[in-house]
Amino acid sequence: MCLPNVARAVVGEYNVLSFGAKGDGVKDSTGPFLKAWVSACSSNQSATIYMPKGRYLLKNVEFRGPCKSKIKVQIDGTLVAPLDYNAVGKSRSWILFIKVNRVTVVGGTLDAKGSSFWSCRKSRSNCPVGARSIMFNWANDIVISGLTSINSQLMHLVINSCNNVMVSNVKIIAPDDSPNTDGIHVQGSTGVTIKGCNIRTGDDCVSIGPGTSGLWMERIQCGPGHGVSIGSLAREYNEAGVENVTLINSVFTGSDNGLRIKSWARPSTGFVQKILFQNIVMKNVENPIIIDQNYCPNKLNCPGKTSGVKISDVTYKNIVGTSATKVAVTFDCSPTTPCVSIMLQDVKLNYLNNAAQSLCKNIRGITRGVIKPNSCL
Repeated sequence: MCLPNVARAVVGEYNVLSFGAKGDGVKDSTGPFLKAWVSACSSNQSATIYMPKGRYLLKNVEFRGPCKSKIKVQIDGTLVAPLDYNAVGKSRSWILFIKVNRVTVVGGTLDAKGSSFWSCRKSRSNCPVGARSIMFNWANDIVISGLTSINSQLMHLVINSCNNVMVSNVKIIAPDDSPNTDGIHVQGSTGVTIKGCNIRTGDDCVSIGPGTSGLWMERIQCGPGHGVSIGSLAREYNEAGVENVTLINSVFTGSDNGLRIKSWARPSTGFVQKILFQNIVMKNVENPIIIDQNYCPNKLNCPGKTSGVKISDVTYKNIVGTSATKVAVTFDCSPTTPCVSIMLQDVKLNYLNNAAQSLCKNIRGITRGVIKPNSCL
């Protein structure tokens, strides 16, 4: 005999069913979710917001702090966006945590139903701005664990202006032709760790924006997607730099890029420094290693200047596997701000079981160990 979900009574726990939520995928549960948040946020003791198994229809929701105590959000069900993409697409986020501290989000699935929004974008119709599935703005001491995000309208998970964030065992799924569906985007943040994540999407698996420092990534499975990208940078002249970024022990499969640093060809105060890519496997990846300081997708409205972003102290160590493009290593750096202190160590990349090629422009660096393709540094 099947029993319906009922609200369980646990001290310090706020079950969304007790606030009127329905896990039938039909009734709008936005209001009950917000009521549960307000109660937990005002609690003088550590609180848990519990979302039992079921499908909860959710419109744009903002979980705002500061709160009095630690909050755990335990999701055992699926949060579902409305079928009409306008319902959440007119806001820049679907689920927003803002000015919160000591929040943990565990488990669950986010189903943003983004396919109709992508169709609108591809047809160049009058589309809304589009929503990122889950955003953390101005937040500190955050843990996101075991979450699955499906078919976001735009970016899946955004970490913006945050400190001390742990993202682990997150799965992100969207078709390889879904536009602007970056898996995880980090910008303006310090002390972010991303580990054990599986990302298959239509844009960057991980994108790293200005003002990011102390980013540690390990055991990332990327592909399809556009790789792990620092940038694009030099969107504006006054721009914060990116530094102390590490990616280790990761695998790229069939992605459009591997390890990428990209900037627009225009003046900028920005910089990229102290970057380490180590123990990376490439499986049929286009552009496994690429620095592109003439970034201009589709070659439309390109700035036509030279990039002012200073790129230095970037190390590629033990990068092995197969390239889907004949040129496996591309360093297209700025003629006015050349890349410096670039190191290749034990890089072994082949193209169709043959020797691949490398391309260098405006770059200074060194090599160690075995380098294939032959280095142009």
